[in-house]
Amino acid sequence: MTFFQSSGPHTERFLNAPASVLWLIGVIMAAHAARAFLGAPQSNYIIVDYAFIPARPTDALTYVSYLFVHGGFLHALINSLWLLAFGPPVAWRLGTTRFLVFYFLCGIAAALAHLVSDLGSMVPVVGASGAISGLMGGAIRILYAGPLSPFGQSPPSLAPVYARPVLFFASVWIGVNIVVGVTGLGLTEDGELIAWVAHMGGFFAGFLGIGLIDPAQKHQSAV
Repeated sequence: MTFFQSSGPHTERFLNAPASVLWLIGVIMAAHAARAFLGAPQSNYIIVDYAFIPARPTDALTYVSYLFVHGGFLHALINSLWLLAFGPPVAWRLGTTRFLVFYFLCGIAAALAHLVSDLGSMVPVVGASGAISGLMGGAIRILYAGPLSPFGQSPPSLAPVYARPVLFFASVWIGVNIVVGVTGLGLTEDGELIAWVAHMGGFFAGFLGIGLIDPAQKHQSAV
């Protein structure tokens, strides 16, 4: 991944990530810090009110708010690192507004996938990993289309979903999540199982949906 960049002979940028990605990471970490600062029982109330709970499918706010609630510092940090890894190529490609729309739509898709798989459950789902899985799905179609320029610009066409390296990456990701779901590997720091179905829902939303929101792809389809 291209995290380090020389932006010219006189200016060096250490972290090559768009502001939209860095702001998302900042909000995720700040939200967790605020919840940790409040302590119990207020911290638990936040989970009850803002986590996604399948038994409350009509609570529309939680389809987005759960992305900013995390089980612990390590959970928030790992998600932030994954966001830093896969967010930049998508943000460069889509621009700030489309990137944020894409991120939240992937998060909503992840919640819906979990809802279908665990309907009626009172177990709360928290964390941004479903949306980040969607960024991963979109990013591999950008990265396998060709190398990024030093300034983050990507080729005009996305890699097709049937391209061999794209399918290989997707197969590995799906396989890992199935193993996690079947064996119970990958417990969170609180001992809770990872919502692997939500990961897959977000991933497929990004993997298949990037072409619908990508401005370059839409322009090519029109001509």
